[in-house]
Amino acid sequence: MHQNTLAAPQQPADGIAGWAADLVDTMGGPGAGLAIALENLFPPLPSEVILPLTGFAAGQGVLSLTSALVWTTLGSVVGAVALYWIGVLLGRDRLYALWERLPLVKTSDLERTEEWFARHGTKAVLLGRMVPVFRSLISVPAGVERMPMPQFIMLTTIGSLIWNSVLVLSGYWLGDRWDVVGQYVGLLSKAVVVLAAVALAAYVTVRLKGRRRAPARHRHDD
Repeated sequence: MHQNTLAAPQQPADGIAGWAADLVDTMGGPGAGLAIALENLFPPLPSEVILPLTGFAAGQGVLSLTSALVWTTLGSVVGAVALYWIGVLLGRDRLYALWERLPLVKTSDLERTEEWFARHGTKAVLLGRMVPVFRSLISVPAGVERMPMPQFIMLTTIGSLIWNSVLVLSGYWLGDRWDVVGQYVGLLSKAVVVLAAVALAAYVTVRLKGRRRAPARHRHDD
C-alpha cells in the first residue's frame, strides 16, 4: 500500500520543521512521538512547530489524526518521565547543596517553594504541561518531591493531551498554513520568558536591597 508523504511544495526543506517532517514521513506516528519526546528533553526544540506540522501531515494522509494524537501524547509522557527521574536522581540533598552555592538566594526560599509544591503540585503539573517553556521543567520538581509516579503520569497525560490536541488539530484544520500556529504560540512563549525575567529581576532587586539594609542596620546597632 502506498504511503502518502507531505506534499513537496508545503514540506519544510530544512531546520527543525524539515527534521520533524522527515521523521513523520519516515516513521509516521512513532516519528512524531519521538520528536515530541526529544522536545521535552531539549526545550529549544519547539512543540509549536512539531505538533502543527504533525496535524498537517495527518491532513495529508501521512498518518491518521488518532495516531498523531496518541503518539505525540505518548512522546510527551516518555520525555516527562525521563525528566522526572532526573529530578529523583538530583534529590533534595543535592538540590539544597546546589542552592546554597547560588548568590542572592536563601535556603528559606527553597523551603517555601517546596511547601508551595506540596500544596499545589497537582495543579502545577497538570497546568504546567500547557504553559510554554515550563512544560518540560515542571517534571523535574515533581521528581525531586517524589510525586507518586501513577499520579504524575496521569496528570502529565491529561495536560499533554490537551496541549497536543490544540496544536495538532490547529495544524490539521489550517492545512498548508500550519506554521501560523507556531507564530502565535511563539509570541506566547516570548511573553512567558519576559514575565519570568521580570519576576527574576524583581527578586534580585529585593535581595540586593535587603543586603544593603542589613549592614546599615548593623552599623546603627553598634
